[in-house]
Amino acid sequence: MALSFAIAATVGAEPAEVSSYLADVRGEFVKKWPENRTVYLVCHGHSVPAGYFETPEVRPFDSYPHLLNVALQERHPTAMIEVVRTAIGGENSEQGVKRFAADVLAKKPDVITIDYALNDRRIGLQRARVAWESMIRQAKEQGVKVILVTPSPDQRSDFNDPKDPLALHAAQVRELAAIHEVGLADSFAAFQQAVAAGTPLADLMSHVNHPNRKGHELIAGEIAPWFGVEPPLEFEAGTNSP
Repeated sequence: MALSFAIAATVGAEPAEVSSYLADVRGEFVKKWPENRTVYLVCHGHSVPAGYFETPEVRPFDSYPHLLNVALQERHPTAMIEVVRTAIGGENSEQGVKRFAADVLAKKPDVITIDYALNDRRIGLQRARVAWESMIRQAKEQGVKVILVTPSPDQRSDFNDPKDPLALHAAQVRELAAIHEVGLADSFAAFQQAVAAGTPLADLMSHVNHPNRKGHELIAGEIAPWFGVEPPLEFEAGTNSP
């Protein structure tokens, strides 16, 4: 019943508008010293934003929070931009919401990304919804902008089955973005499009459920337009191997 009501409530609803949602943040990017200030983006979630590749190897400089930081700084060389990871490998959204106030909001961020759907399959859609909505509401109460991130792939899942649990969680993240009128970075769709265009999924992954650098570039490319930076993003040559 609750799920049916939520789906009905999204009829006609849309996520925030890419061109205007972070207008204030974009305005800070163009300010120069001494009028500028540090803009803080916090990436909250599980092992993917934490930078895990082939477990237990951690490669933060090849992960999407860092790649996003690089892309934004290159576009705005006079801006002060700090991207902070509060992600913990293995965590789900119920665990993430418990430390949201102390670990995320306490940093006084301008923007928060939330990326938990890959691990939320363990707790199911309803419990995940409660946790995600709590984080969204807490952020909005503090005047903090939010970008929800749909899951990156798990090679054990049926990527093309809309009833696969991972696809269902991706759909729920899209729904929450529409209901709460916050930002949406649709990583799941970006990976689907890359595969449909001929890129083998394995070429985007370092582990069964962790993207490699190419995969992280896809995710960064979904977040960057909210800050006025359109893909393809320009990065220095780096390792793209698993």
